[in-house]
Amino acid sequence: MGGRTIGTSYARWIATATEPSVLLFWLPLGAGGHVVRLNGLAFEAVDAAVHHRRRQPLFHAALEVRLEGHRHAIEQGPVWGTTDPDRGVACEGPVGSRWLGRSRLFRYEVRCWRDGVIPDVAEAVGGPRHLGTDRTRAAHLLDLVPDVPRATWGRDEQRAGEMWSSNSVVAWLLARSGHDVQGIAPPTGGRAPGWHAGLVVAARHDPEPTR
Repeated sequence: MGGRTIGTSYARWIATATEPSVLLFWLPLGAGGHVVRLNGLAFEAVDAAVHHRRRQPLFHAALEVRLEGHRHAIEQGPVWGTTDPDRGVACEGPVGSRWLGRSRLFRYEVRCWRDGVIPDVAEAVGGPRHLGTDRTRAAHLLDLVPDVPRATWGRDEQRAGEMWSSNSVVAWLLARSGHDVQGIAPPTGGRAPGWHAGLVVAARHDPEPTR
């Protein structure tokens, strides 16, 4: 399914959806951004060589929560990725190292953008994945966004067995809010570095009570 078709069906869903819902999108890493895409290609080339495997497409997860007539776009991205003052920044963290994170060029932000957008959502592969219509879980997921671990992107400070990334943030939010994460995987043939790390870190805590 191409990006144009996905964009059309997604726009139709926005116009007609009224019930609470949580949607997961798989975006090709660096969609719409040459720097991120090239860095992703370099990372995958090195990782594939180290582990003696073929290169695979990399994917970046993002969420959209629809609740009480509003859409909340949830995503991790570079602080310089968008300048909209109302983009709903919930927290920030360093990229690469704590020292580098002193510079704005090496910081990420986690956004929960009310009635905002997920950049390049039309390029999502496979379309949105519907994860549920439970109002309580959806609301709880939104409550948890400011509590996302501010771990260093690209490092394994959490001792989870792989790097922390945007995929870790999404996996952590879904697991902590009680959504079924079993069977969630990136599009066929692709990888989502950091997804497992989010699940591992989330599992270390007692299940959050739904509020």
